[in-house]
Amino acid sequence: MAACGRGLRRVVGASPHPAWRRAHSDTRGRLKPEYDAVVIGAGHNGLVAAAYLQRLGVNTAVFERRHVIGGAAVTEEIIPGFKFSRASYLLSLLRPQIYTELELKKHGLRLHLRNPHSFTPMLEEGTAGKVPRSLLLGTDMAENQKQIAQFSREDAQAFPKYEAFMNRLALAIDPLLDAAPVDMEAFQRGSLLQRLRSLSTLKPLLQAGRILGAQLPQYYQVLTAPAVKVLDQWFESEPLKATLATDSVIGAMTSPYIPGSGYVLLHHVMGGLEGTRGAWGYVQGGMGALSDAIASSATAHGASIFTEKTVAKVQVSSGGRVQGVVLQDGSEVRSKVVLSSASPQITFLKLTPQEWLPEEFVERISQLDTQSPVTKINVAVDRLPDFLAAPNAPRGQPLPHHQCSIHLNCEDTLLLHQAFEDAMDGLPSHRPMIELCIPSSLDPTLAPPGCHVISLFTQYTPYTLAAGKAWDEQERNAHADRVCDCIEAYAPGFKGSVVGRDILTPPDLERVFGLPGGNIFHCAMALDQLYFARPVPLHSSYRCPLRGLYLCGSGAHPGGGVMGAAGRNAAHVVFRDLRSM
Repeated sequence: MAACGRGLRRVVGASPHPAWRRAHSDTRGRLKPEYDAVVIGAGHNGLVAAAYLQRLGVNTAVFERRHVIGGAAVTEEIIPGFKFSRASYLLSLLRPQIYTELELKKHGLRLHLRNPHSFTPMLEEGTAGKVPRSLLLGTDMAENQKQIAQFSREDAQAFPKYEAFMNRLALAIDPLLDAAPVDMEAFQRGSLLQRLRSLSTLKPLLQAGRILGAQLPQYYQVLTAPAVKVLDQWFESEPLKATLATDSVIGAMTSPYIPGSGYVLLHHVMGGLEGTRGAWGYVQGGMGALSDAIASSATAHGASIFTEKTVAKVQVSSGGRVQGVVLQDGSEVRSKVVLSSASPQITFLKLTPQEWLPEEFVERISQLDTQSPVTKINVAVDRLPDFLAAPNAPRGQPLPHHQCSIHLNCEDTLLLHQAFEDAMDGLPSHRPMIELCIPSSLDPTLAPPGCHVISLFTQYTPYTLAAGKAWDEQERNAHADRVCDCIEAYAPGFKGSVVGRDILTPPDLERVFGLPGGNIFHCAMALDQLYFARPVPLHSSYRCPLRGLYLCGSGAHPGGGVMGAAGRNAAHVVFRDLRSM
């Protein structure tokens, strides 16, 4: 056992206000009675919006209800000595413009790129005395083909063509991420000038069509078909298909056998880091360090950020225009505009006076699909997992596969579907899909020497359990125990290495981070809730029926993931509106 195990108390639970993170409170300016703009919530999108507005000369204040900034992109010391990316845990989708325009490197952002990035060990019966097979994927295409050839030579030959096909689709969609969708409301009912402006937003769509060209029908199928149907057209081996299919269901209450799941296959190629397309990485110091860098960029230009300041209500003038917010302590803060990085449900159903919103709009918001399959488990261990398919080094130092997203219970796409069906019956999956990441394999600052922090992103767990059961401590621990039993089968000794754990079921994710239904995207990334229709049709341009109120979080276009695009796009829309006021 590594030295880390000595003298450590084995615990379950969280330290609610770790001292090392409380430095954010009341350090970013004195509260004034009036600002040009107020941002509700210091999630990464809210911080991005504030940073851009402040750079554009719009005096901006951000109010966060928690003791720590970052929303779901946060680092917390749940177990003494162990720093966890408590909710979101990987970086890839952050728009490159944000990285450069906000000078995040100058403000302390450091990244650890992963290569290889995906590891799927097999549980294989009848292999006594043999090391079970595994699939290790990275940036080296020749090595990828060698790995895939263990399962199918035909698949190894097809893989580069599949990657090129998906990369082309990602390239076409890329410009759509950095602009507001076509404003159908302005196009239908606006002035001639507003209609002409809305037409100009068609440019990214036309660009996408040009890139896809004659292959548009095949790409349309990717966006609408079940992921399995798409993958079956390319590959025959289940380990490869199941590994790729995890991208189609991550964070989504869907199965790779359900139409529309193909769209999220794009996520593994859509992002990139430091000029490398499709690269994923860990943030030095955890995901909270990304939020800190964005906040530093914002405050360096004069923005004010306040923690433990809960917004209770959006204030509206008698003329039907936003005029600021009321905080929970009764303080009134006036502003010309209010941007909310909270979910659409919290923004429009809880914070906004209902009399100022059309009934049809309120009804649509209340009907948003927010189902979530995710239980996030953060685990502190006193040694690295020792996988049967890739035994540890003699001295226990991290090996290449330890830096990957490690896919467990992913040997076959039917396993993923069966796990989904359990949740549809109101049961946590008997054999859950597990994405296991060990950020401390590349960033030793996260744990004591010899120890590690492990992120377990597990699916599927329903928000509401069958037979009237509640997600109490017993049910939480039963699911976490089931997950640990699964890991134990792949890496014997894992359960004995656990020092402590933090379990966040869908209701916990909703309570702690304000994620409706525990949904990491605020609302499902389904085709009926994307682009023109995010969050609802006619209101996808960050504006809403109440003048001066804007949505800038994951519930707005282009959706979830640590991307920052919604915050950046919304800030530019707000700035244009302020200029024309």
